[in-house]
Amino acid sequence: MLKTVAAVLIDDVAPFEFGVLCEVFGIDRTEEGVPHVDFLVCGEKPGKPLRTSVGAMLTPSESLSAVAGADLVAVPAATIRADYPPAVLEALSGAAARGATLISVCSGAFILGAAGLLDGRRCTTHWRHVDELAERFPKALLDPDVLFVDDGDIVTSAGTAAGIDACLHLVRRELGSAAATTIARRMVVPPQRDGGQRQYVELPIPECSADSLAPVLTWMVDNLAVDHTVAGLARRAQMSERTFARRFVAETGTTPHRWLSMQRVLHARRLLEETRLTVEEIADQCGFGSAALLRHHFNRVVGVAPKDYRRTFGRSFEVHSGQS
Repeated sequence: MLKTVAAVLIDDVAPFEFGVLCEVFGIDRTEEGVPHVDFLVCGEKPGKPLRTSVGAMLTPSESLSAVAGADLVAVPAATIRADYPPAVLEALSGAAARGATLISVCSGAFILGAAGLLDGRRCTTHWRHVDELAERFPKALLDPDVLFVDDGDIVTSAGTAAGIDACLHLVRRELGSAAATTIARRMVVPPQRDGGQRQYVELPIPECSADSLAPVLTWMVDNLAVDHTVAGLARRAQMSERTFARRFVAETGTTPHRWLSMQRVLHARRLLEETRLTVEEIADQCGFGSAALLRHHFNRVVGVAPKDYRRTFGRSFEVHSGQS
């Protein structure tokens, strides 16, 4: 159970990546049903301001001793350098030795590597830094194409937005689908994105505009059982079909059909975990129409059949007959 998160700061920390940790783990959402998590901001010298990569200052309130009691130790991105503070590296290796989970955002993987924690471990980092990470830590099992890697007690993420993916994944792993979905909805991001970071390599950033699709995405998630069409969604967004399709890819990184299929699978996964509904009933509630179609999409995304997933992650109550 995730009860305490310690974010470890050093000089030249990236404020946005630190903000990702604050947004996912540091905001009290107990009124929305998310379990409370103690969020500690730690540094080598508590009370002393640290530089950020943009010139502003951040002041950790806790010393590195607080890391010793944390269930999750989070390392945001920082400017890559030859050496990192020995006391910080010692605190991270000590946390790993006692069984804590560690997560890095973007170039924070270099700090984990400097602490000796990536040897023989699957990991990733931002696509711009993968060659340097591989050169500096040749024993690391680097995967350059994914958004994040969950290697049990070591979780590493690619670029900035991938840090959100990794953090939400950890929330889901430790606190359940409902908590992850609640946080994602408040952040107006998908609970889980499709694809890896290769799709972002050396591509232009989509032009932003005021006509965000967030309200339409929220409505789609709230109405998964509806038979959505691009034409109908475009009308709801008050756009032409062509403009809607282009904006959808720009904002979500995928097509309306693939995005909707992913949200339906995520909802099915939650229902398999938390309800007594049969696979047929879940397929109907999620908008798949048939258990066979649910099985197809679920196995493609999750990698196992719905009944096998429920056997592993479902609550221990007896399910209605007819489950398959």
